[in-house]
Amino acid sequence: MLVLGIETSCDDTCAAVVRDGREILSNVIASQDHLHQKFGGVVPEIACRKHVESLQPTIREALERAEVSLKDIQGIAVTNRPGLIGALITGVSAAKAMALTLEVPIVGVHHLESHIWANFLAERDLQFPFVSLIVSGGHTDLVLARAPGDYTLLARTADDAAGECFDKSARALGLGWPGGPAVDRLAREGDANKARFPRARVGDGLDFSFSGLKTAVLRYLDSRPMDVSLADVAAGLQEAIVDVLVANTVRAAEACGVRWVAVGGGVAANSLLKERMREACDERGIRLAIPPGRLCTDNAAMVAAAGHWRLERGMDDGLELDAFATEPLADVRPVAA
Repeated sequence: MLVLGIETSCDDTCAAVVRDGREILSNVIASQDHLHQKFGGVVPEIACRKHVESLQPTIREALERAEVSLKDIQGIAVTNRPGLIGALITGVSAAKAMALTLEVPIVGVHHLESHIWANFLAERDLQFPFVSLIVSGGHTDLVLARAPGDYTLLARTADDAAGECFDKSARALGLGWPGGPAVDRLAREGDANKARFPRARVGDGLDFSFSGLKTAVLRYLDSRPMDVSLADVAAGLQEAIVDVLVANTVRAAEACGVRWVAVGGGVAANSLLKERMREACDERGIRLAIPPGRLCTDNAAMVAAAGHWRLERGMDDGLELDAFATEPLADVRPVAA
């Protein structure tokens, strides 16, 4: 089955063609980073207007790269929740118009579910059940994925997401936006032992908290010792974030008794997170799936993959499909650490 995926939940305009839920024929991402950099973050109105301009050209490019035409498309998967509501509406409206014209089924995909399914595009051996860490600028969640569509939220952030902590701390370091990749690059030149930051724990569970870490970085910069460089601070910050992400993820995997851990979201592209997560999983005999960077950040191939299993089962959300700014992936069912 050839599925056209569409992703417009935030600032990237994305379209992709995926065959049978696993084979990426094209994956086009029209970035808006240059438009938002001077504001230090995504401006919703600018993002929405740019989606309107970019979506059709991006879809055409995806079809051309895949060497298929619209008449070859057998189903459409589009992100319809959660995200910037105006941005989501742009993608959903275009997807419904195309589904009506082509007379093909359409399914809405939860953005976090698509990050889970990005792992199936990169790791052929990945099997349910597994624990998934979804870590980005807006989310830091641990999810038990039992089967397609069967997800239980194990833990989440009590305040800032990990990516948000990276971005806000990067701004304080004078690194600009987006901050995560900039911190990653600078940290390679620093010594984390020279700038130690706290690792927050939320009770005895697996929830995350990064607001205090962000504040600790700001205060540290106000009185930074002369022998501590900004690279050292970046390295210390990155270590503090990664330590908690890895520790809570492997604890969740052991508590759930799964053989696989999957990591997705923009922060999954962080080099130290990949290294430490692999080391921790190897020590415990747990297999690890982490997509390449282009599949960690927002993209439409993961949307097509997540939508494929629904389309394959004959599901069709039809023209009643709507967009929602917020919606949880699954009910909260805490798991003892």
